[in-house]
Amino acid sequence: MSLVERDKKVVWHPFTQAQTERDPLPIVKAEGSLLYDEEGKSYIDCNSSWWVNVHGHGHPHIRKAINEQFKEIDHIVLAGATHPKVVELAERIVDTLPTGYSRVFYSDNGSTAVEVAIKMVMQYWFNKGTPKKRFLALEGAYHGDTFGAMSLGQRGYFNKPFEDFFFQADYLPFPSQENEEKCLQQADKLFSTGEFAGVIVEPLVQGSAGMQMYRPEFLNKLMKIAKSHEVLFIFDEVMTGWGRTGEMFAMNHCDATPDIVCLSKGITGGTLPLGLTVTKEPIFEAFLDEDKMKALLHGHSYTGNPLACAAACATLDLFETEESKSNIQRICDQHEAFVNKIKGKYNLRDLRQCGTILAIEIEIGEGSSYFSNVREKAIEHFYGNGMLLRPLGNVLFLNPPYCTTNEQLEYCYEKIEEFLKEKAV
Repeated sequence: MSLVERDKKVVWHPFTQAQTERDPLPIVKAEGSLLYDEEGKSYIDCNSSWWVNVHGHGHPHIRKAINEQFKEIDHIVLAGATHPKVVELAERIVDTLPTGYSRVFYSDNGSTAVEVAIKMVMQYWFNKGTPKKRFLALEGAYHGDTFGAMSLGQRGYFNKPFEDFFFQADYLPFPSQENEEKCLQQADKLFSTGEFAGVIVEPLVQGSAGMQMYRPEFLNKLMKIAKSHEVLFIFDEVMTGWGRTGEMFAMNHCDATPDIVCLSKGITGGTLPLGLTVTKEPIFEAFLDEDKMKALLHGHSYTGNPLACAAACATLDLFETEESKSNIQRICDQHEAFVNKIKGKYNLRDLRQCGTILAIEIEIGEGSSYFSNVREKAIEHFYGNGMLLRPLGNVLFLNPPYCTTNEQLEYCYEKIEEFLKEKAV
């Protein structure tokens, strides 16, 4: 029995309608920017396997760090104990982020990193005895699939069966350059009620909404307004962190910094699950009290797992090298050249780039849709041509590992043009 046949008997795949979806790719090996199926065919990992394999698959430095850590400590409870790698990673994260962050709370994925941030904001005001309970988010947002994270995401689409169980949130329109001032005025009016506990954004790029991009100038102004009304600000950098916007973090493009930052995805180079919620000292201090009930009573079995922390430290080692920095810039430059090449051609609704993220939105005559049938056509085309590229509906996007070569990128561009020319509509 083949791997796919065995899979179809027992595996329930994420974000997949099993009755209509094509068979999954039977991947048996991964190395660098390439994946290999059981017949030996290679596929370029165009989206870094859900945007996590920033340095490519099987990197020897990360592998060595995990193996060495396994010899020392595989896992230990983080409540009432600590270990060297959990301290080292927290120290390095605080040093890597812009100035002002001091505390790192560990979890195990992006959704829970956001969930922790939401609980921090809610309990911050609860501990202070201040009745602030409202949250603000952006239309089109995606912050994860736990209930708090879903409550602050785009309604409909993925979440319709659960909406009766969400807490209510307020939303600003997506801040395109044309309506930035309107959004800021709306935010100021909402915040002036004194009822808002926090605001959360995916800074600069909304991932699951189709790689929608907006300006850092808007974020600077929104953070200033929030601060003037004592509203806590959360950056969900789960996807935008780790070089994706051309800088280490999206916040590096901004003048101001948020109160809380959520990190995951590329933090371990795509090897092990890990989430971080990083705060400034005043947030932490609001949980200090003789009353034990004012502590953040939250945790996970694998919180601060030593193997994951070792992988993350090794990933940070790689980010400190000139090779990684030059690779990120090289991909940014390659994407920009391709954008200039195809601008004004084909049947496109939009063409946008931010750092290593390239998004090509195909015109379908009805706006954008995650469920557009362009997706199925694209998957067949790209899988058939040795590219693991899964569109967001009618939005094709490249977000490749930083080890992807210029030749591999040029091949991807060639096949994208081929699709736009022959099969997109």
